[in-house]
Amino acid sequence: MKGLFIVLEGPEGSGKSTQLSRLAARLGQLGREPVITREPGGTPTGDAIRQVLLDPSLDITPLTEFLLYSASRAQHVAEVIRPALATGKLVISDRFFGASIAYQGYGRGLELPFIAELTERVTGGLKPDLTLLFDLEPQRGLGRIAARGSKDRLEQADLAFHQRVREGFLQQAQADPSWIVLDATLPQEVLAEAVWDCVKARLP
Repeated sequence: MKGLFIVLEGPEGSGKSTQLSRLAARLGQLGREPVITREPGGTPTGDAIRQVLLDPSLDITPLTEFLLYSASRAQHVAEVIRPALATGKLVISDRFFGASIAYQGYGRGLELPFIAELTERVTGGLKPDLTLLFDLEPQRGLGRIAARGSKDRLEQADLAFHQRVREGFLQQAQADPSWIVLDATLPQEVLAEAVWDCVKARLP
């Protein structure tokens, strides 16, 4: 059996985590219990790495940042994603390697061929069947973040960084037909229906 691997991506404050919860609940109501996971994290090792990566008190170089994300991803793929897909399960992840291309590649300026080469090794060539990109102007997304209170290390980066990240996401979506761009400014209920329309067409 071949499972289905869906990833939700987007800049800070895009609401993807909220939409993931809505999607998981809807699938559960239909008797389809997906494996819900996230990056960085998804495993005990990955969650420990997540604490380091998002700690606003730490000064982490772009290369170190990418290697930490990759270490978390390697464990995530081996421990959670591949085993679930091998048994025919539906896996939904809050971020995957597209985030590294956007954040560490376009955002931090690391060489894209290097990111691609290491990602290939880390994932063993595993790619999502569907990536939903929740697109949002950085100013609006950061405004949503500010309203929540404290910011993590990535959220504290300047506007120019987040603009480059958004461009990185959009470039990937333009180049890969398995990506679908959704307007993250839509009302939550409307956006949830758009997400469902994308997902239900791919359910086995």
